[in-house]
Amino acid sequence: MEAINNLISSGGVEDVLFYVFAALTLLCAVLVIANPFSRNPVTSAMFLVLTIISMSGLFLLLHAFFLAAVQILVYAGAVMVLFLFVIMLLDLKEEARRKIKFFGLAAGLVSVGSIVAIFFKALASAKPGVASPKLEGETYALGKLLFTQYTLPFEIVSVLLLVAMIGVILLSKKKLE
Repeated sequence: MEAINNLISSGGVEDVLFYVFAALTLLCAVLVIANPFSRNPVTSAMFLVLTIISMSGLFLLLHAFFLAAVQILVYAGAVMVLFLFVIMLLDLKEEARRKIKFFGLAAGLVSVGSIVAIFFKALASAKPGVASPKLEGETYALGKLLFTQYTLPFEIVSVLLLVAMIGVILLSKKKLE
């Protein structure tokens, strides 16, 4: 019993939980893409739900309770229902026969390259010794930080969601022949 109390008081439980949630997040994210269990996209969507739930566990460890709740309610709830609806609407057998178009491939590569460049720029500008702002579940501080210091990443995510929505509309539209 004394060993458990020492582990809890030294922060060892948080370390163990971090590694568990991080491993679950990475494992489920890999299973979304390379799913050995089934070729059904619904299975990949369920692994995406598990990835989102594991990420909300990481937010809980950061004491960002509002972000953890939003992660589960918005992404694991509403967005995944939308994804499943679109997956079931699409005729996936017809989609498998489509040829890859050069413009779509080039636009995708440019998008991924831009996101990777932004990631490395943010990583290079990070200051490891400086403490990050303490949010502790305060929505006002989170909103102020989001719309002042992180305006560009917020807008990039907004545009990315808009492009995804337009892509869903184009994919679900039936061809008139």
